[in-house]
Amino acid sequence: MRKRKYTSVSIPVELVDKIKKEIKNTGFKSVSDYVIFIIREVLSLKKKNKVLLKEDEKKIKEKLKALGYWE
Repeated sequence: MRKRKYTSVSIPVELVDKIKKEIKNTGFKSVSDYVIFIIREVLSLKKKNKVLLKEDEKKIKEKLKALGYWE
């Protein structure tokens, strides 16, 4: 198994305090675990939105082709 490398990210203390309250009595062991989870979720949603946009673009192009406006 490959060992992961980590880096540090600065977060305002006020935000860390809010996160600590948010993760109390949850499965998150630390603020870092929570932040990693949130970042992964955001990146996943961003990727899904790009896929949806490409699908929408394809549908629009097909409709324009059917109308004779797209080659």
